Amino acid sequence: MRRHFIFTAFALLVGMATRLSAQEFDVLIKNGAVYDGTGAEAQTVDLAIKGDRIAGLGDFKNAKAKTIVDAHGLAVAPGFINMLSWSNESLIQDGRSQSELRQGVTTEIMGEGESMGPVNDRVREQMLRAQTDIKYQISWKTLAEYLQFLEKRGISCNVASFLGATTVRENVIGFEDKVPTPEQMEQMRELVRQEMEAGALGIGTSLIYPPAFYAKTDELIEMCKVAAKYQGKYISHMRSEGNQLLEALDELIRISREAAIPAEVYHIKAAGQKNWPKLDALLARIEAAQKEGLNIRANMYTYTAAGTGLDACLPPWTEDGGYPALFKRLRDPEIRKKIAAEVRIDTNAWENLYLAAGSPDKILLVGFKSDKLKPLTGKSLAEVAKMRGKDPIETIMDLIAEDESRIGTIYFLMSEENVRKEIAKPWISFGSDEASQAPESVFLKANPHPRAYGNFARVLGKYCRDEKIISLPEAIRRLSGFPATNLGLDHRGLLKEGMFADLVVFDPATITDHATFEKPQEYATGVKHVFVNGVQVIKNGEHTGAKPGRALWGPGKTR
Repeated sequence: MRRHFIFTAFALLVGMATRLSAQEFDVLIKNGAVYDGTGAEAQTVDLAIKGDRIAGLGDFKNAKAKTIVDAHGLAVAPGFINMLSWSNESLIQDGRSQSELRQGVTTEIMGEGESMGPVNDRVREQMLRAQTDIKYQISWKTLAEYLQFLEKRGISCNVASFLGATTVRENVIGFEDKVPTPEQMEQMRELVRQEMEAGALGIGTSLIYPPAFYAKTDELIEMCKVAAKYQGKYISHMRSEGNQLLEALDELIRISREAAIPAEVYHIKAAGQKNWPKLDALLARIEAAQKEGLNIRANMYTYTAAGTGLDACLPPWTEDGGYPALFKRLRDPEIRKKIAAEVRIDTNAWENLYLAAGSPDKILLVGFKSDKLKPLTGKSLAEVAKMRGKDPIETIMDLIAEDESRIGTIYFLMSEENVRKEIAKPWISFGSDEASQAPESVFLKANPHPRAYGNFARVLGKYCRDEKIISLPEAIRRLSGFPATNLGLDHRGLLKEGMFADLVVFDPATITDHATFEKPQEYATGVKHVFVNGVQVIKNGEHTGAKPGRALWGPGKTR
């Protein structure tokens, strides 16, 4: 009887395998080394796609498919997730997401402090005023409507977003340095409720920049308590990455503990040479909080230079009232004297990137609004100050007043040794902190940080293959399964039957980043094929023109 049962079971299994292999699929990826995104070693199996889902993994030698990809000698991995994307405007301009799809990035996560919704008249006016090379109308009122707008317009990647605490504050309070009244705090909580129910991932902050700088910890805790009810996360560009680095981490841990919410550090770093030795203590404190039971994570980019605005050299009070108030102050001789004096003082009261860089030749000007100043793109602050025959701090104030913008700027702030230490940590994922773009059209009017074109390829090439800081299965986990699980993305990040078919086929032996600070608009190489929701968007290294990307939602979405 037992022998008959075993024979029958075996026959059923053989029959099932035969039927499965004889099926017809939309896509078959054959002969590749399949890394499932969990950190496990590769398996040499075929992967089948039907519609927008993975139909199975196994031996499909008898199966048929409309598209067959021979991945012999190549790695097959889940599509990568950019934990810090600034593609919110670039995808309106060009939905193809080329600089990152060509690195295998299939999902862009937005919302570092500022998000594209909610929008009221005050916020809309500020967003329109802040536009530089990319011009667009604002037809949406909520963050969810913006994500739906992108999907309907047509994008090649998936998108999701945190709700920017700065944007909530601007909607309710404005741009002034004020503490919210009880009524205003309730309005802010209500905006958080609405956006979390509509699918926001949680609360994002960027606390070195006004008006976010004006928010006290209690204000952030109140918003995070609401987000926590919807399985949201708190993710933060902390109040300091330099002189007050450890104190800023203490604030993030306090928010996590008191709001009962998982928390993540944006672009983890120790900024400014005198602060580099603090990184070990920073990492140790995070791991101590993890042992305590708090869900604390981080993400990073793989470079020693940061990218933000030139206005990050100025004290936060200069932007009390918004950018128009800043430009007015910079045209007042007496106020300028006060500003210049404060910029020269090394202080713990605010994050002074002018001093953190160490010298004006380590401050690179890369993005201007006015055509008159665009010829300065790519020059250092030291060079421009010398050209103008002025002190560097005076030059900073002159340029911002003339351009009436933040002015895109790269600051050389970090050590390579610390970058390697961060990459080695299993709880750190990766984010470009840049816009996905292409070396054409309006994107040529400014220089991006090279991380826009190289951040993810650099993980797999420089740090995994060449320097062997992490293994290939671990690098893939940190680029895919780990962030997807961390964010609670539905059926994303792993190569398993039933998961959405976001995946990348690349050559581990050749994947390389080529963008530099001198020539930042250079595509990475080594990615052969990319699929998003089952549709091929990169074929033999080139974009197919397909735009199957979707808006993705947080786990607390109720409407």
